[in-house]
Parts: sequence; C-alpha cells; structure tokens
Amino acid sequence: MPEDIHTVLWSRLATIVADGKFAVTTEIYEELALLPGLIGDCIRGTKANLQLEIEDAEWDWQTYLAHIERMRQAYFDVISEYNGNRKHTIGLTDLSIIALAKTLALPVISSERKLATAQESKKRQKIPDICEREGVPHISFNEFLRKEGITN
Repeated sequence: MPEDIHTVLWSRLATIVADGKFAVTTEIYEELALLPGLIGDCIRGTKANLQLEIEDAEWDWQTYLAHIERMRQAYFDVISEYNGNRKHTIGLTDLSIIALAKTLALPVISSERKLATAQESKKRQKIPDICEREGVPHISFNEFLRKEGITN
C-alpha cells in the first residue's frame, strides 16, 4: 500500500501511532523505525509513546518478564533460535511481542496466518498459533484497518 496512493490511510495510521495506541518492544521498535515516509517519521518521532522499557514504572514490566520467560520454556521446541534458526516458525522477537500484548491486554497485529495442519505444529508455530494458545487476540493489518474504520 504505497504512501503516495493511500495518503489518507497512512495519515490516519500515523495519527493512531502518535496518539500512543500502539506498544512495542525494543526489537520491534528498531524494525519499525526503519520504515520510510510519513509512518517511519511518525514512529521515530513518537518513540517514547511506543517503546516500553524494562524497569519503567509506567507499566507492568514484571508481568511481561514472567510471561516471556514462561513462554520461552513452553514453546522451546518451536522457537527458531533454539532449533538451529529453523525457518517458518516463531522467533524470540515474535514471542516478546505476544508476551507484551498479553501483559497489556492488547491484540497482536501481524501479516502471518495460522498453520494449516496439526502435523506442522510439532516443529513450527506462527504468531497466530501462539496467540491462540495464549488467549491473545490476533488480527491482520487489514482487520485492524477495518476495526479502526480506516479506508481510503
């Protein structure tokens, strides 16, 4: 969705970001800060609203750390970094954003889809699979846009 074609969409999304309706871990912030254009500028300009830091009294980081530690153990067999950097499965950064969403009672927004078969799930899990197991709502970017009433 190029910014020059979908100007209203990206402008409205930038407003939502600037209003502090998103939360990200340091790793996710670093990825998002690389985005070009209006949305990238907005992300870089609102870092304090977006990025949550461990030991910041403004949020429940202790619960976040407890969730992430428990999830690392519970999903050890499918985490890429613990299994030879296996492709097409969840990574530690993905797991951290699910733990953050669980802590803050927010949905996770991603472009990933659930795995199609139970056979795949023994070695691979995607963000929506872990979200479902953790009771964390997962929505696609398009579902988010619809939920927020953002159209072009």
